[in-house]
Amino acid sequence: MATVSAPALAQAKRLVIKIGSALLVDQSGLRADWLRSLAADVAALRARGTGVVIVSSGSIALGRRVLDLAGGALPLEQSQAAAAVGQIRLARAYEEVLGPHDVSTAQVLVTLEDTADRRRYLNSRATLETLLSLGVVPIVNENDTVATDEIRFGDNDRLAAQIAVTIGADQLLLLSDVDGLYTANPKTDPSAKHLLVIEHITPEIEAMAGDPVSGLSKGGMKTKLLAAKVAVAGGCAMAIAEGFAEHPVAALEQGGRCSWFLPEGDPQAARKRWIAAMKPRGELFVDEGAANALRSGKSLLPAGITKVVGRFGRGDPVTIAGPDRAVLGKGLVRYTGDEARLIAGHRSGEIEEILGYPGRAALIHRDDMVVG
Repeated sequence: MATVSAPALAQAKRLVIKIGSALLVDQSGLRADWLRSLAADVAALRARGTGVVIVSSGSIALGRRVLDLAGGALPLEQSQAAAAVGQIRLARAYEEVLGPHDVSTAQVLVTLEDTADRRRYLNSRATLETLLSLGVVPIVNENDTVATDEIRFGDNDRLAAQIAVTIGADQLLLLSDVDGLYTANPKTDPSAKHLLVIEHITPEIEAMAGDPVSGLSKGGMKTKLLAAKVAVAGGCAMAIAEGFAEHPVAALEQGGRCSWFLPEGDPQAARKRWIAAMKPRGELFVDEGAANALRSGKSLLPAGITKVVGRFGRGDPVTIAGPDRAVLGKGLVRYTGDEARLIAGHRSGEIEEILGYPGRAALIHRDDMVVG
């Protein structure tokens, strides 16, 4: 079925690795040796310049052992309590295994609302971008201590895909208890064939997904295909690989079996299409100097703004027009309409004095803008 070659992890500039609970925690607790081997893999990725984000399950699985909670599904309140106890242990575990490699870590907890709300989405994106620029490996997990059924992702496969799209990752690796997608369930159908490369997620491909769930994890192949849809639409290649053995990333680079889902374009192009399709909530008029700067790929600074039209919030899409009123492009604004009116025409260094708090230098960052 594969007609093109699979991507190579060595080519990744920005990689998101999702760790399933079943890999990280077993019946006796944390798999410390395995986690140390993963840390060595991550350090090797960082050493060659790859930005790495880890989306890790395991907080509830760790916490329920500390609290001696029964096996099986937990009531929401007990799940939240287990997450609160386990999350601190999970973060400490990653810090302890990556620290000896001189790799700093950060804990980032998110909910579905953080990606559904544009302002919070931009804030999350800015935080992750800053951490990566500083050489930090963010450890991301769903905030199970406060998430409810109405706002939760439900599994970290889809969370990982959303994070990959948010930061413009070019590759997403789901380390799980399966080594990829098969034409049928290989445990029950001896004729099932492993698929190395999936170019398009068709109804036929979707029909191949069963829904095996381990005792510690929530996601099955169906959720992985949902994650793949999000990732590839955002220009990110996604791999499903079995990760139980030590050094799971190195094993994959050395030819380990997996299934690759090919991206639809590149991450930046996908993001630009997303922004271009949004309905604008306002309009910013700029002078000729700012217009020329935008055409050359620069961010939009407050100094170049001559007029602000409309009522909009942080993260809302706005159109950008030149001195001749012709539309130059569209972008996600980092200030409210009222704030934009106050700082329009002023230098970025004056923002704190005008607004009373330090703001971001750019009114619209070039990564949040489509011009032309």
